[in-house]
Amino acid sequence: MAEKRKIINDPVFGFINISDELIFRIIQHPYFQRLNRIRQLGLAYFIYPGAQHSRLSHSLGAMYLMNEAIAQLRLKGHSITPKEESAALACILMHDLGHGPFSHVLEHTLVNVRHEEISLLLMQKMNESWDGILTDTIAIFTDTYPKKFLHQLVSGQLDVDRLDYLRRDSFFTGVTEGNIGSARIIKMLNVKDDRLVVEAKGIYSIENFLMARRLMFWQVYLHKTSIAAEKMLVNTLRRAKFLSGQGVELFASPALHYFLYHTVGKEDFIGKEQALSAYADLDDSDIWSALKVWAKNPDRVLSLLSGCLLNRNLFKIEVGQEPFAPEYCEEKIDRYAQQYGISREEAAYFVASDEVSTNMYNEADDSIDILYKDGTCKDIADASDMLNIQLLSKKIKKYYFCFLRE
Repeated sequence: MAEKRKIINDPVFGFINISDELIFRIIQHPYFQRLNRIRQLGLAYFIYPGAQHSRLSHSLGAMYLMNEAIAQLRLKGHSITPKEESAALACILMHDLGHGPFSHVLEHTLVNVRHEEISLLLMQKMNESWDGILTDTIAIFTDTYPKKFLHQLVSGQLDVDRLDYLRRDSFFTGVTEGNIGSARIIKMLNVKDDRLVVEAKGIYSIENFLMARRLMFWQVYLHKTSIAAEKMLVNTLRRAKFLSGQGVELFASPALHYFLYHTVGKEDFIGKEQALSAYADLDDSDIWSALKVWAKNPDRVLSLLSGCLLNRNLFKIEVGQEPFAPEYCEEKIDRYAQQYGISREEAAYFVASDEVSTNMYNEADDSIDILYKDGTCKDIADASDMLNIQLLSKKIKKYYFCFLRE
């Protein structure tokens, strides 16, 4: 029987060749195809109109980089069997299966389960129906496979997930500062004592990677307008959830309806087939179709928030180094209550406050080790002489206050 081959033309990496039968099966599976209906960057296209790429395209790109990384490690004498290669490619291809629409919005509103846990549950369900063919894949995902460096390639400081999304998100947003040398980094990868390391020649590429990641976080992932849009969507879904709890029948697709009218936790995903099935049907279109109808809902709060989202009339946002005074928030709520003739409880949906903190490198989580010719290793924080990695390790915290434009 002739070997199946498929070529995918990727705008970031060019042609991606696929010849593994297991990879074909995963790509054709409804769980994976659902990722084509979920934008990688959520609501970031409100700021960067080109950011329309899907989680499916990101997963394919990460798989391409995994293939490149395995090829490089084999060239350096490390044993990775064809079965392990197939399992690792399948793992990175499915690592985002559990993501819902609009990034982490659902995790703060309708679904009280982390997307990584749902990814694992979906993999396990596929494994059951495929007679255990994904057992090694799941072991790599959960870091229980004997070769620990394979898990690091999926989830670590220098995983192929990050190497893809930084380049891909940079490409589609036009934020060129995020364009990293992923090919150079992969060529410098090695393994020592079952851990991923980077050969000393690649140290400057790692410095660039860490700085690019910092710039992308504050310019794209934590862009203040993107945060404002996300907070507005969170409050809209919170209001819809509240109304559903009051017995109000809201328009929603069957998948969205399930999560609006049920309180769902991890035990429901494990114990109830309906929860996982409904989640696997949920994508961006469910949310947008609901917002279009909710914009004409009799409830003043739900209709106003939904209409503002549809027409990009987003929350105004202020950023500070200190938390905003509670009195400032209360004053806004009082003003909205009076302006729209609603209660203070209802007006509270028109404001949101939050704090965001991040550090780009934390060696306690998973260090980036630099390998020298004499076989010794140093953490990048000690090895770098051109960039103070300690500054990147410092946690940066910002405070946000979002409110409806008057």
